[in-house]
Amino acid sequence: MIAKTTIPEGAGELGQKLVAKMGDLTWDRHGPMGVANAKRNRTVLDRGQSLAALRKERIGEGESAVVIAAGPSLKRQDPAQTLLARGYKGAIVTTESALLYCLRAGLVPDLTVTLDPHATRIVRWFGDPHLSVDALKADDYFSRQDMDRAFADEMAANREILGLMDRYGSRIRIALSTSASQAVVDRVLAVGMKVYWWNPMFDDPDQPNSITAELQAMNRLPCVNAGGNVGSAAWMMATEVLGKTRVALTGVDFAYYDGTPYKNTQYYKEAVALVGEDNLDSVYIRLFNPDLGAWFYTDPAYMWYRQSFLDMAADSEARTFNCTGGGILFGPPITTLPLDQFLDDVIP
Repeated sequence: MIAKTTIPEGAGELGQKLVAKMGDLTWDRHGPMGVANAKRNRTVLDRGQSLAALRKERIGEGESAVVIAAGPSLKRQDPAQTLLARGYKGAIVTTESALLYCLRAGLVPDLTVTLDPHATRIVRWFGDPHLSVDALKADDYFSRQDMDRAFADEMAANREILGLMDRYGSRIRIALSTSASQAVVDRVLAVGMKVYWWNPMFDDPDQPNSITAELQAMNRLPCVNAGGNVGSAAWMMATEVLGKTRVALTGVDFAYYDGTPYKNTQYYKEAVALVGEDNLDSVYIRLFNPDLGAWFYTDPAYMWYRQSFLDMAADSEARTFNCTGGGILFGPPITTLPLDQFLDDVIP
């Protein structure tokens, strides 16, 4: 945990209290939708394989992997160019939100991961054949956030993603959560991605009346603790499924750079609905990263993801190196270092 002295007095007080409730809040927000998607997706499970099949495949040379997620640091650090310039041959695992970044750079990942059950948003990372100007007017989720500048012209970005996925999709494996929306599943299948199905853990499968246990009994697929977010799920795939023992993280911020307007954060609208525009300082939590010597700020959801990730990493036999260059993921058992140093010193 962060020492309390790194948080200015009074800042983020409500946010800190909400962190303890994020498990229940996340279930309320995503759980029923994810379960409904999983039940619907039973009809197309034969269009792919079980995630267990990935253990039998040789993915990337050696024992290392690099995870690429789409945090704010991605456009500042540009890890794809480093990996290409260095001729990296290990496994590259990306979140679906980092696909456009990778493919535009000419970097085709070995494995992509998707988790979020949202009915209309997540498919846009794969290109939405049905996207319209009216749909964009109704949802500013992409346009207001601090993410890929390509989304400044969202219709043009969508056309680009459609083309890139039609070109490269059949070369990419995807760890496709059963919680994925019909739009995502339809698109993944349409472009010919190689599908490996898995169930997210909605709850403790050892508890009575477990939803996770019921789901696993229904479809007989592996259940994976995804830490509540796709970045953590990608790390889990690299370490516990692919069996890589040295894993570098890029774009895994769980935070925003100091100075980023609250409006450009993922959960801004939820925060405003909770406390109002004038009280947002009570929700957002400002932290100092001693490994980087810089301040960042986060929200209760990302703070909870951070804590969950540290718990998962502590239980793993793999070594995790944060090469993100930003954010708040630091402390045991994480080693912070630049990506170049990971490539020079960590990989045999």
